[in-house]
Amino acid sequence: MNAKTEKKLKIALSVGLLLLGLACVALPFWYMFVTSLKPQSYVFEFPPRLWPTTPSLDNYVEAVNRDSFGVYFLNSLVVATATTASTVLVSAMLAYAFARFKFPGRNVLFYLLLLGMMIPPVMLIIPQFLVATSLGLREKLIGLVVVYVTMNLSMQTFLLRGFFANIPRDLEEAALIDGASPWQIFTRIILPLSKPGLATVTIFTFLYSWDEFPWANVAIKEATKRTLPIAIALFQSQHLTRWGLVFAASIIALTPVVIVFLVFQKYFVQGISTTGMKG
Repeated sequence: MNAKTEKKLKIALSVGLLLLGLACVALPFWYMFVTSLKPQSYVFEFPPRLWPTTPSLDNYVEAVNRDSFGVYFLNSLVVATATTASTVLVSAMLAYAFARFKFPGRNVLFYLLLLGMMIPPVMLIIPQFLVATSLGLREKLIGLVVVYVTMNLSMQTFLLRGFFANIPRDLEEAALIDGASPWQIFTRIILPLSKPGLATVTIFTFLYSWDEFPWANVAIKEATKRTLPIAIALFQSQHLTRWGLVFAASIIALTPVVIVFLVFQKYFVQGISTTGMKG
C-alpha cells in the first residue's frame, strides 16, 4: 500500500467516523422533530417514517396555548437575557482588572474567585436558599438572575482573563498617550478585540441560565413565575402519553439556544481555542 492510498483510507475513515457521530447526535433530534409533526394516532406507527405522511403544526399550537406555556417561555427569556448581559459585563470588567491592573492581593483574590469553579452547584442550594430568603429574593425572577450571575462569574472571568492577557499592551499604551481613560480603553479597544471570548461567554452563560433546573425548582413555587425547565418537567408528567405534544414543547424550548449559537457561532470556535490558554 503506497502513501497516497494510505492517506485516502485515513481520510475516508475520518469522514466515516464523523458521519457516524453526526448520525448518533442528529437522529434523536430528527425523530423528535418528526414526531412533533404527527397526530397522536401516528406517533407509534411501525415501521417509523423519516417524514410524516400528513405533517401538521397542531402540536405546536396546542403546546403554546396550553398550561401558560407562553408565560413560562417569556420568564425564561427574561431571566436568561438578563443573566447573560449581566454576566458578560461583570466578568469582563473583573477579567480586565485581573489581567491588566496591579494591586495588593490580586493573585489571592483571583484564586479565591476560582474556588467557585470547584464547588458543585448542588452543594450551594441550601446556602443560596437561606441567603435568598433573608434578602427577599425567593419567588422573584430577579432572585434567579442574581444566583445565576454569581454561579457563572468564576468560570467566565477565568476565560476572559486569559483572552485579555493575550491582547498586546501596545494598543492600550498608544491610547493612553492619546488621552484615553481606562474605561475608554476597555470599551473601545479591549471589548471590540475580544469578540470571540465574549461570544464564548455569551453562549455558555445563556445555555446555563436557560436550562438550569435545581435552583429554579427550589426558589420558584408560584406558577406564574416558573421558568421553562420547570414547565417542561410538569408538561411531560401531565402529557406523558402524548409524545407529539411533549416533543413540540421541547423543540420550542430548544429554539432560543439554537438561535444564540447560530448568531455567535462564527466567533465560538476561535474563542474556545484562544480563551484560558495564557494569563
